[in-house]
Amino acid sequence: MPRPSLQLILHLLLMLVVLLLGVLFLREPRLERHEELFLRWLLKNSDPHGPAASLTVVDIGHDNLMEREPAKEGDENSPHSGANVVSPMEFALFLQSALEFQPTVVAFENILKWRETEKDQAQVFIDQAMRVPRLLLAAELTTTPDPDAPGPEIPGFTQVTGKRGDLVEFSGIGRQPSEEMRLIATAGFINLPDEISDGIHVPLLFRYRGEVIPSFAFEAILLWLRLTPGEVSIDLEPPDVASHIFLPHGRKIPIRSDGTLLISPSASRKAHHLGLSDLLVAAQQRDTGKTPEMGSLRDQIVLARTPANPLSPPDIFAATIATIQSSAYVHRVHWIFDCVILLLAAAVVTKLRDIPRVDLVLGAIAFTAAYCLVALAVVSRWLIWLPGCLPLGAVWLLVLVSIVIPHRYRVRREVIAMSPPVP
Repeated sequence: MPRPSLQLILHLLLMLVVLLLGVLFLREPRLERHEELFLRWLLKNSDPHGPAASLTVVDIGHDNLMEREPAKEGDENSPHSGANVVSPMEFALFLQSALEFQPTVVAFENILKWRETEKDQAQVFIDQAMRVPRLLLAAELTTTPDPDAPGPEIPGFTQVTGKRGDLVEFSGIGRQPSEEMRLIATAGFINLPDEISDGIHVPLLFRYRGEVIPSFAFEAILLWLRLTPGEVSIDLEPPDVASHIFLPHGRKIPIRSDGTLLISPSASRKAHHLGLSDLLVAAQQRDTGKTPEMGSLRDQIVLARTPANPLSPPDIFAATIATIQSSAYVHRVHWIFDCVILLLAAAVVTKLRDIPRVDLVLGAIAFTAAYCLVALAVVSRWLIWLPGCLPLGAVWLLVLVSIVIPHRYRVRREVIAMSPPVP
């Protein structure tokens, strides 16, 4: 029986190395986290297709010339901190104009707290807020509540299956509106814990004293759909299995085990954006019998926000609400795609000695550019994100392997000299 050649053994070893490295990447969570970098780049630079959202975002008190001062953002005495830089009268004027168009939900993503000197203006705002059928006001949970203050009860979801350990837990309410406003509104919690949230993952669920409660964005959806927590069922699975929130009429929201939803930051473009002055002009046109250019706000969520507020990333709540309303959920391609990539890489490694190294490097550069363009097109058109680290890493691993292959194992190309023409 003939002994296998050294080249055959080398090829088999290279194929085995490629397969093992690919399997290690797929099975190792720490290596898989690098995939988030490629995913974040995809979502930041793509424009997912989908229907428009029933959401209107109104920017109040925004001054494009205002410069943020990060050093003062954590200081509560600074106008750039949690305190509002917009007066209660401006918010009251916003409510008066928005109610002319009969929106389903009016939500404020800023915590409305004002000074004692603005008490009279705050009362004007409360008088207008009492006319809103479904009013959502932002609040903030905390893990270090005042031990002397009684913990308020928050309605939680009753139909929850699976382990809740991955949900971020809080034990009290920190900053919140005044008691007068809390009595006429629903609280929505705007916490964005660093351990689970970033620019593309936004929490929909929290744990509050053992109960599962909704976040600000999810509470807005519940009010918009006129649902109670008892009508929602939640299935929390292990991290490697998809978890879901089940709503009536077959609606389903895919989430991770930590209660976060994967969103595209550009999803906020599906909403209609206005300034306060635009809303005031539209209300005036409606009063004079003209048809407002912005259209109707009926059956919509109107989200009021102050872009100068540093407590939340720009448009992150609007993008989350728009994603759920339009069901534009980005999901990963099937794992069979990864297996095909590994098999192709293992098969190509045996042909590396036939390809000049310069051609291989140029081909890898071209493949990288083409693959990124294809991945952007796929996530924009079909909301499917293709992995980046595995296929691109496999290609450049093959380039590295080709470089380290000794010259004596590469095919020697014979140069055939052409005989001179016969005179």
